[in-house]
Amino acid sequence: MSDTPLRLGVNIDHVATVRNARGGAYPDPLRAAKLAEEAGADGITAHLREDRRHISDADIDGLMEVLSVPLNFEMAATDEMQKIALRHKPHAVCIVPEKREERTTEGGLEVARDENRLAHFIAPLRDVGCRVSIFIAADPKQIEAAHRIGAEVIELHTGAYCDAHAEGRVDDAQRELEALRKMSAFAHSLGLEVHAGHGLSYDTVQPVAAFPEVRELNIGHFLIGESIFRGLTPAIQEMRRLMDEARQ
Repeated sequence: MSDTPLRLGVNIDHVATVRNARGGAYPDPLRAAKLAEEAGADGITAHLREDRRHISDADIDGLMEVLSVPLNFEMAATDEMQKIALRHKPHAVCIVPEKREERTTEGGLEVARDENRLAHFIAPLRDVGCRVSIFIAADPKQIEAAHRIGAEVIELHTGAYCDAHAEGRVDDAQRELEALRKMSAFAHSLGLEVHAGHGLSYDTVQPVAAFPEVRELNIGHFLIGESIFRGLTPAIQEMRRLMDEARQ
């Protein structure tokens, strides 16, 4: 447990997914971002994918104009995305793996295998003032590599834990949760700020929120889905309540 404030970043990608299923301008991700702000989100996350399957370039332009809270710009480590990030200079840039054939981000970035290129890739982003985060699995080799290349933040991939919980694989869920706990502490010991996200729901958020080293959770798909039933503001407020309860 920890009394250190825990930030909530709300990912609005799947508002754009619904919009793009039909075309046109509705529902508007920018409106969702502003509602999330008003509901207590500490930041907004948006992933501009190479294939533009949900968030568009215009969405990023608009978010930079209207947000009062920080934008966490998720992107692959490509020249195109680096140029977009350098033009906008968002508060934070989170480097994630990306494959066209995946439905969603399937795992963490392989930093250790691509250390030299990634070190050179993130240097210009840091130079313009972006906080660079690396989305990785709870693996000491990847954490050490992220530290060596100069990342300030890591975001631990919680998907394996959440999947095991959803499928009733209790032992696997506990094993994944213990790995996340240990690697949160390890990353913190190296001076990295620790974030976490992917697949978190009301049922899975509290054990991760209770890790004292974790400073931010990024949650999107579940909140957008839950908003169909209870509205976006109440959905976010309930997640905020559960996070705060776990932290007390």
